Amino acid sequence: MVKIIVLSEYSMSPPTQLGVGRIKIEGGPLYDLARVKQLVDDPDCIHLLTRTCIGEVHKLFDSDTGQVAALIQALDLHDYIDSEWCENGKTGVAACDAYGIRRVEEVASTGKSATVEYFLKFAVGKTGKLVLLVSCHLSK
Repeated sequence: MVKIIVLSEYSMSPPTQLGVGRIKIEGGPLYDLARVKQLVDDPDCIHLLTRTCIGEVHKLFDSDTGQVAALIQALDLHDYIDSEWCENGKTGVAACDAYGIRRVEEVASTGKSATVEYFLKFAVGKTGKLVLLVSCHLSK
């Protein structure tokens, strides 16, 4: 039997087994957005939690967590989507808040502006000193 380790500060009612799909958490957001923004003032406090997330951030921002921090800094409460338990691909789970944000950005290849929508999913780590990023990608 695999012991599930809760990696997030929020730890109420974690899943009892891995691989059961998304488990929503009611009553979110789980983390105070102002506190999360304060944590990411130092982009080194962002920990990319999953292999997929590492690939997403590399593809979008050449692995620059400073750009991820800027996205988080731009979030507002109205950008909140929901909260759910997320696996790290091993034995850990984190209770995450999901946000979607639209920004107007210049497309490098054309020099024109376009609206881009990002999806972010993150948790505050158990110690309260890290932001665990589970997902950061363009909206599908």
